[in-house]
Amino acid sequence: MIYASLLNAHKRREKQLAVLIDPDKTNRQAIIQLCELAGQGGVSYFLWGGSLVNEIQAEYYLSLLRAHTQLPIILFPGSIYQLSAQADALLFLSMISGRNPELLIGQHVLAAPRIKRMKLEVIATSYLYIDGGRPSSVGYMSNTQPIPADKPEIARATALAGKYLGHKIVYLDAGSGALNPVSPEMIAAVRHETEDLPLIIGGGIRTPAQAEQAFTAGADCIVVGNSLEEDPQLLPLLAEVVKGITVP
Repeated sequence: MIYASLLNAHKRREKQLAVLIDPDKTNRQAIIQLCELAGQGGVSYFLWGGSLVNEIQAEYYLSLLRAHTQLPIILFPGSIYQLSAQADALLFLSMISGRNPELLIGQHVLAAPRIKRMKLEVIATSYLYIDGGRPSSVGYMSNTQPIPADKPEIARATALAGKYLGHKIVYLDAGSGALNPVSPEMIAAVRHETEDLPLIIGGGIRTPAQAEQAFTAGADCIVVGNSLEEDPQLLPLLAEVVKGITVP
């Protein structure tokens, strides 16, 4: 069970790393290379999803990923059209940072019967879109505004609301290609209000130092995608951070 793995790692204060693959931005060679690098250790999951996604192409690439890794594959869907029974689990994202009803409950109602037939593990997730320094596809496609980067109190209250709604994990995302990752101050603020929930951080993490800052501030798992498209060799460096970091 994926959620059990996330929760147990959180309780043990073990840090985890996930690789996000966008089917619209990848190719056969890139997937195989990432699988080989992830196989060296330090990577816990593959996340799969994007803002658009060609369904036929995505299914082919997902099959390729499935054939080249034994790591769990978690869907990180941008829409109902990005569901697949080939994955192990699904982040059932509720975009509670925005005010678009379709991303709070509308798309969920449409997706639920299909998800049930696929027999995926479903993980209720509070998804908070954080300003990463420039407009992203997340904001454009979701028609929502990000939480300002300098307003950790808003993120803190929003995450707490997600906890009270019964969500199982919290995901703070600065968006694909963000100039700036989610700040340590914001991570720490959200961690303070959601002590018993796994906390995932994504967007804008490009260096081992940024990864370590996120972990030290309270992240349980970091997600890296766009930076690996630019430089796949960053993955072993981030994996070393995961292996070596200790948090009191």
